[in-house]
Amino acid sequence: MTTSSWPTWRRSSRLARTAAILAVAFALTTGAAACTTQETATPGRTSDIPAHTLVTRDDPEFTGTFKHEFADVDGVRMHYVKGGSGSPVVLLHGWPQTWYSWWDIMPDLAEHHTVYAVDLPGLGDSTGSPAGYDKATLARYVHTLVAERLGVRDARVVGHDLGAAVAFQYAAQFPEDTERLGYLDLPLPGPSMDGATYRSLSWHIAFHSQRRVPEVIVHDNVRDYLELFYPQVSFRGSSFGGTSQKSPFTDEEIDEYARTYSRPDALSGGFELYRSLDEDVKDTKAATPVKIPTILMAAQGQLDGIRSTVDSRMTNIVRAVDVPKAGHWLVEENPEFVTDELLRFLD
Repeated sequence: MTTSSWPTWRRSSRLARTAAILAVAFALTTGAAACTTQETATPGRTSDIPAHTLVTRDDPEFTGTFKHEFADVDGVRMHYVKGGSGSPVVLLHGWPQTWYSWWDIMPDLAEHHTVYAVDLPGLGDSTGSPAGYDKATLARYVHTLVAERLGVRDARVVGHDLGAAVAFQYAAQFPEDTERLGYLDLPLPGPSMDGATYRSLSWHIAFHSQRRVPEVIVHDNVRDYLELFYPQVSFRGSSFGGTSQKSPFTDEEIDEYARTYSRPDALSGGFELYRSLDEDVKDTKAATPVKIPTILMAAQGQLDGIRSTVDSRMTNIVRAVDVPKAGHWLVEENPEFVTDELLRFLD
């Protein structure tokens, strides 16, 4: 596809879904996470609908191509969304998001690839407690799911934010099972940036790294916290020199993320992604440099800074691009550009 042909109706169509479904999605709790896509519900009773399917069940583009699946991996029940045909692409989200962060671009990727959008262990609708939230450990869970449970030994692994660090560790630990690496908008903790320096990059990194403090402060205000956070690192937000408080996320997207992060274990798990930064630095330093073809994508104006943190660990960067008119939320802020770049790279 090309930028000019991008279907602008996709994001606006989400807003047309009923407020009743959004309210139910936000209210449902972890009990539904153990359900599978084969479960049926009593017609007309939204309370019987598995929570993980609510945000997608009325979307014909989803139901015609994709399905929700679960697999047990070392005591964690991992949720992922699968669809499409062709060479496999594994998508890994960051904080504070889930598999749903990729939805804007998944249908177009699925025209050429089999897409697996994964909820990281302990986050989204993946339940249970992983052995750790350091990115090397999370990569091993993802690899067990992808390579052993699903039998995919030629994955093209793409990660955004802290999911990019998981994708890097996947490629570093399992190069024989990784065809290509997509690394989207994250300074890599490691040789060129230790934990203390990393925590100084932003108030939220330092805040989330504290023990128990963020849980106590955020507590029952998860949706409010997320709604206030998303604009700050957007292209027009304060982190990029702007003053706009307009979010690049729809209300529906915020509701969906708030639904999952309102689980106390998921809220804490999200913060553990930051608390493990010192371990991530050690693991990155110890990792074998990745020789797999890699695409590096960054927010507008941020490419050089991010590249300086990854060059020693990724030795075959075949494409490195700033995403125009995008802050940290590359997919939400410029989905057509990201899609075009990924399709060219993955093919």
